[in-house]
Amino acid sequence: MPTATAIINLDIEGPRISRHLYGHFAEHLGRCVYGGFWVGEDSPIPNAGGIRLDVVEALRALRIPNLRWPGGCFADEYHWKDGIGPREERPRMVNTHWGGVEENNHFGTHEFMALCELLGAEPYISGNVGSGTVREMSEWVEYLTRDGDSPMVRLRKENGREEPWRVRFWGIGNETWGCGGNMRAEYFADLARQYATYCRDHGDNKLYRIASGASDEDYQWTETLMRQINCFGCEAAPRTYYQALSVHYYTLAGPWEAKGSATDFDTDDYYRTMVSARRIDRVLTGHSTVMDCYDPRRTVGLVLDEWGTWWDVEPGTNPGFLFQQNTLRDALVASTHFDVFHRHAARLVMANIAQTVNVLQAMLLTDGDALVRTPTYHVFEMNKGHQDATSLPVHLRADGARRRVGEAELETVSVSASVKDGALLVSLSNLDAEEPAEVVLDLRGGRIGEARARILTADKPQAHNTPQTPEAVAPRAFDGVRRTDRGPALTLPPHSFVTVRAPMTVAS
Repeated sequence: MPTATAIINLDIEGPRISRHLYGHFAEHLGRCVYGGFWVGEDSPIPNAGGIRLDVVEALRALRIPNLRWPGGCFADEYHWKDGIGPREERPRMVNTHWGGVEENNHFGTHEFMALCELLGAEPYISGNVGSGTVREMSEWVEYLTRDGDSPMVRLRKENGREEPWRVRFWGIGNETWGCGGNMRAEYFADLARQYATYCRDHGDNKLYRIASGASDEDYQWTETLMRQINCFGCEAAPRTYYQALSVHYYTLAGPWEAKGSATDFDTDDYYRTMVSARRIDRVLTGHSTVMDCYDPRRTVGLVLDEWGTWWDVEPGTNPGFLFQQNTLRDALVASTHFDVFHRHAARLVMANIAQTVNVLQAMLLTDGDALVRTPTYHVFEMNKGHQDATSLPVHLRADGARRRVGEAELETVSVSASVKDGALLVSLSNLDAEEPAEVVLDLRGGRIGEARARILTADKPQAHNTPQTPEAVAPRAFDGVRRTDRGPALTLPPHSFVTVRAPMTVAS
């Protein structure tokens, strides 16, 4: 049996794990918005002003911290004034990116803000740089966040909202290297400065501007944006055109043109997926290293505002709707990502899984009035205690927990830990599809009380939930934590995710 030792220093605090690392993403794509979040006021499905209430209830249980909208690629063909005012008078458009379907604009700015209020989540708005204008985005900021009197304030009040909203997070473009305009890094860097200049703070609403960043390991893009705000090796504070850069990374098991099935995969596909998921650590390290050269004090944030698995669409569904099932394999991709996010919490300030409902690696799948919580949903729920917690350093000795996958070596045990309100939370994943793993928690600098554990697993990695079998993959109590001379120990079943929670005191 593979063995590993996780040395956790209870008395050495790491960086705070921002709750925004558990953020979400909702694009006008397939059935994410229409049929997912929005069913309309006349729907027999229980709703509040057209917003689906079972979806809201399920996401509130995750303490969803933020929601990115309206895209994605859709953001750069979306003109926000088409989505305000009486719904029957809103102009229609064609969603050219996702299925070529007609968009009626019934879900717009006011509906999105109402959704965020119901969720208790902060809005993260992605502005249109690809086909929009500086004035358009500047006026959107004014419409949402300005008080007093101005043209956009009067327009907002005409549409029924007297008080401004608080909207901190603004994305300056999306994938401007691709669907957001096919721009060169140097060209977009100038645009980012220009757009950021006219996206102004109104009153006490201080904007956190996030410049459209790189794909995967395009470190040159990140360096180009960082050069706009500081010089190489400078100790001076960076210029404040934008406060963060984004990066996108998707986990695939094969080439882009043949991504494979979400449910019909073999063991080799599974291990290739885990190697791809583990690569996120290298990607974040690379971008962080470039940023450190221009911002050694780490005042500029890194935002992974699109991440997750991407498979071929389910047979019989619209290929432009990106609907895929969600298995235990997807859940383990998520659990592994969160361990990496926690280690990068000094630079990584936000992450948004793609996407929340019915698209790609979704939390929830809807089918008429049925709602299914996916295995990935349960990872978010089991891990919610890490939100705004203090990370604890974990040193993993796992020489025996490795597998050769092609030319790569996969470390099959992943661990992270944090402390909050006097409680220790340890998350552990066994990525081995076939073998259990023995893990000892070598806790130093303090002690813990009685530990309680939960497990997410199934008989095979292909297991998933459906309206007929909604709890085929669901968390349950795990009684496998035992005391040893070296510390708490547990045997992780193959392809499993476990959380261990215990009261904690630090040695004096």
